[in-house]
Amino acid sequence: MKIEKLAGIDVGSNAIRLLVSNVITNKSGENPTFTKSALVRVPIRLGTDSFLKGVISEENKTRMLKAMKAFKLLMEVHGVSNYYACATSAMRDASNGNEIIEEIFKKTSVKINIIDGKKEAAIIFSTDLSNIIESNKSYLYVDVGGGSTEITIFSNGKIINSKSFKIGTVRLLNKEKSFQDVWHDMEIWIKENSIKLKNVHLIGSGGNINKLFKLSGKPMGTPLSLAYVESQLQFLKTMTYEERISELNLNPDRADVIIPATKIYLNAMIWSGAKKIYVPKTGLADGIVKNLYYNKL
Repeated sequence: MKIEKLAGIDVGSNAIRLLVSNVITNKSGENPTFTKSALVRVPIRLGTDSFLKGVISEENKTRMLKAMKAFKLLMEVHGVSNYYACATSAMRDASNGNEIIEEIFKKTSVKINIIDGKKEAAIIFSTDLSNIIESNKSYLYVDVGGGSTEITIFSNGKIINSKSFKIGTVRLLNKEKSFQDVWHDMEIWIKENSIKLKNVHLIGSGGNINKLFKLSGKPMGTPLSLAYVESQLQFLKTMTYEERISELNLNPDRADVIIPATKIYLNAMIWSGAKKIYVPKTGLADGIVKNLYYNKL
């Protein structure tokens, strides 16, 4: 048996995550097993800076730098042999994104790679979905982040099309009414690409759909219905921000964005005709680790 420790760092618009995974191989030729060794999430909302002001603030730059110093130490303590760090929508849109990444590398030696929406979608999609996918069904893989939503459509095990939309939870939280054109574009794209598909289901990725699934109390592998997602959205809307924290035990940086996230998943289901959404509870960091192991990054 061989055990290797790999790490993925996801610098998102709503939070920054470090995932340390054990990659276990028993015999040559066998598929490795990926198990979570540690997951650290730091709620630095870079998207609020980037999407409203166009730059990352000094305060959040300092917090991000401290987070990377901590992540580096944690990787050393865990004995991580290799890592890869990705920055997504907030850092892509910030005018000082590259400058901050260079400063972080100089002070911590942690290299962060700014990736575009298509690469982000490809990394997320590479996570193991074999326990969900059925060959006679078609799927929309929808990953909702703070700054963008990545959608991949596949049928018969093959990718049909994919697109990144500049609409995410943090963007919607601040200026929802100004995104009508993006909503419309996403609706048209989903309808045009799913109209000829039969037995369409959604696969949801992201912290908010994971939290919705947890609130449902359903066992892993069981899908959420369209009716449940719709009723849950209405239920969340009846609660105040404080009630969502105290009564549902949501983190403060989750209690506000969960509503716009649920709207995106619900609309994607309606526009594609999907009646169910599966939640594998995997994300960008999981995809990073898998791609890292197979030397695809």
